[in-house]
Amino acid sequence: MTTPEQEGAEQERIVQNVRRTAGVHALKKVCGIVDEDLNEETARAKLLQTFLRYGWVILLVVVLLLARYLGVI
Repeated sequence: MTTPEQEGAEQERIVQNVRRTAGVHALKKVCGIVDEDLNEETARAKLLQTFLRYGWVILLVVVLLLARYLGVI
C-alpha cells in the first residue's frame, strides 16, 4: 500500500516528466525553425554569390547586344 506522501511524490515526478517532455518538444520545434531559416539564408547567399560571379558576364553580353542593335558595332 502506498502512503499519501508516496503518491504525492509520484504525482510530482509525473508532472516533472510532462514538463520536461513539453520542453524538449518545444526545443525541437525551435531548432527546426532555426535550421529552416539557416537553409534559406544559405540559399540566398549562394544565389547572390552566383550573381556576383557571373553577373558581369551577363551585363557585358547585354551591353554588346544593345550596341549591336543600335549599330555601334
